[in-house]
Amino acid sequence: MPKKILMAGNIAIAEGAILAGCQAYFGYPITPQNELLEHMAKRMPEEGRVFVQTESELAAISMLYGAAAAGCRAMTSTSSPGFSLQQEGISYMAGAELPAVLVNVMRGGPGLGNIGGAQGDYFQATKGGGHGDYRLINLAPASAQEMMDLTMLAFELADKYRNPVVLLTDGFLGQAMEPVIIRQPVTELPDKPWAITGAAGRPKNVINSFEMEPANFQPRVSLLLQKFERIKQNEVRYQGIHLDDASLVIVAYGSASRSALTALKMARQKGLRVGLLRPITLFPFPYQILADLAQKVSDFLVAELSSGQFIEDVKLAVGLDKRVELASQYGGVPLAPETILETIERMSKVTIGR
Repeated sequence: MPKKILMAGNIAIAEGAILAGCQAYFGYPITPQNELLEHMAKRMPEEGRVFVQTESELAAISMLYGAAAAGCRAMTSTSSPGFSLQQEGISYMAGAELPAVLVNVMRGGPGLGNIGGAQGDYFQATKGGGHGDYRLINLAPASAQEMMDLTMLAFELADKYRNPVVLLTDGFLGQAMEPVIIRQPVTELPDKPWAITGAAGRPKNVINSFEMEPANFQPRVSLLLQKFERIKQNEVRYQGIHLDDASLVIVAYGSASRSALTALKMARQKGLRVGLLRPITLFPFPYQILADLAQKVSDFLVAELSSGQFIEDVKLAVGLDKRVELASQYGGVPLAPETILETIERMSKVTIGR
């Protein structure tokens, strides 16, 4: 029988990173991800690996750049204000095609905000909060088990595409305690012949994201864009529940999807044909899946822990002729299933009356 342990989401991320072969971790304390950093401070030295508590989030992203360039599997973690500070470094890493994992345990904002869970970093994470034409793979767990599993997947995808990968979660999931099945550790890491290792006997490697002549830089960006298209074609992940007979589909990710699932069950008990589409990858976003759903469903309800960011991608996917409404909470306050259910009932009454 696989080993199962009760652990918080933040700890599940840390253990997932260790199982994935993370060789170096750099981070700065910030709530609500401090348990992750604290756990790595204990476990990484136990495994003979590198842990550095940096003087700032800016230092953390710079050290991450260096470790990734040297071919290490490396990770940083932070929360919303720290993630904002790291945007320039993330853009540099995407431009230099450096694989690394970045964890953002989101909290309420803008500004210092508060320490409650939120999803207000959606635009920043999925659309690129730094400069230039680049994209980041974004994975959105909805349980402690997925915190572990998707962290392991993040390292795999980062190396596969030589691109930074964001694990986008929030304070509610980070603090939640749930049983987690411990996965098997990764025992063989991929070769990285492009890395700057200082070893003799290989061609000279140069890693940067700068080109003095603009005309010479365009081919490099074109190659990046081709890579992002491959990611869109190959890496879309989602979960669908009761979609076959749904007349209304809730679309939600992360902790908001858990509230949405409870609301779905309550609605089904009332005889309402409600389904749920949960994106697991926020980039690549499941546009085609939603577009196909829109061929048979007219009503969509977006549940998110922000004033309305994720909803824009849903609208792009389903089209302007579909009704898309929002059930939301923001500023670090949980989204109650009853709030979602009220919107479902109102939308269903309007549909019946049409």
